[in-house]
Order: sequence, then structure tokens, then C-alpha cells
Amino acid sequence: MIDIALISLFIPTFFLVSITPGMCMTLAMTLGMSIGVKKTMWMMWGELLGVASVAIASVVGISSMMLKVPVVFHCLKIIGALYLFYIGFNMWRSKGKLALAEPVTNTLPVNKKHLFNQGFITAIANPKGWAFMVSLLPPFINNNYALPLQLTVLVAIIIVSEFICMMIYATGGRSIARILIQEDNVKILNKISGSLMIAVAIWLVLS
Repeated sequence: MIDIALISLFIPTFFLVSITPGMCMTLAMTLGMSIGVKKTMWMMWGELLGVASVAIASVVGISSMMLKVPVVFHCLKIIGALYLFYIGFNMWRSKGKLALAEPVTNTLPVNKKHLFNQGFITAIANPKGWAFMVSLLPPFINNNYALPLQLTVLVAIIIVSEFICMMIYATGGRSIARILIQEDNVKILNKISGSLMIAVAIWLVLS
């Protein structure tokens, strides 16, 4: 069994997290523009494996504590809500501008293993990714239901969301770059995403 209400809320929440410009999305866009979408997918497979690994490790570690000390779940729920509020607030007031990495030219040979490793390392070596998973996932887990099925569903949503967003950035690289390179457009995206993050945080605290 799974909590349909929590899962339904997790889908748009994590999609907003994924679609917001960050390390992995900028990397996908840059590679998509320089070496093409087909080759960029090798980086995506590595990134998806890395994100899934971080999510699983975070939840498994937390669940072991929850079984020993149930109150930990409620504490993490509040911490997760506060972290989401913090992220949303910072996104709202952000003056961000999309920073593009140095593009790889089409003339350079593409090493599939290197691209895969690049995506994997980018995902698992990002401390913000770990902090976000540790803070975000527990509030969307119902401790009245079995963990394995819930974790499987959450990880599947994470993988699908990340893949869709990376494909959007990789295929629409040049158009997205032209739009997001303008500071005002980044501000608008951040304000929309930030507002929704804050709304979810409030809901988690009140639920």
C-alpha cells in the first residue's frame, strides 16, 4: 500500500525541483548543444543512477532511525518542511542568472564511459543533493505502510522526472539558454517555483 495523497503531492514537488536550473540540468543543456542529445544520454544514465543511489541511501539510513525512534519521523518531517521553505524563500529572492559551462565542441571524441561517470559523479558528489533528499523524502513517506513499495514508487518518480527535465534541457538547449540567460526570466521561474515550494512546506507542517 502507498499513500496516494502524499505521492500525488510529491510528483509536482519533485518536478519543480528537477526543472529548476541546476548543475545537472545545465550540464544536460550544455552537452545537448555541443555533442547532441543522443550522446548526452550517456551522461543522463549516469546521473539517474547517481540520483537514485542518493535517494535510496538517504531513505534507508533514515528509515533505520525511524524504526528505533519513531519521534525521529516527526522531527524530520518538520525539518524537511523548514528546508523546503528555506529553498523556496531563497528561490523567491534570487537574482540568479544561468551560468553555462564551457561547451564541448563536436570535433572532440566522445567517450561514453566518461560521460556516464561525469553524470554519476555530478549526482553523488553534490552535497546539496544529499541534503535535499534527506530533508525532502521523509515527509512523503507514510510510516503506516511498508517502506519498500513507497521507496520504489518515489525513486521511480524521481528517475522519470529527472529524465524528462534533462531531455527538455538537452533538446531545447539553445532556446532555453536564450530564455534563461536573461536575469528577469530566471527571476520569474524562481518566484513561481519558490512560491510553490513554500506552499508545500506549509502543507507539510499543518498535515
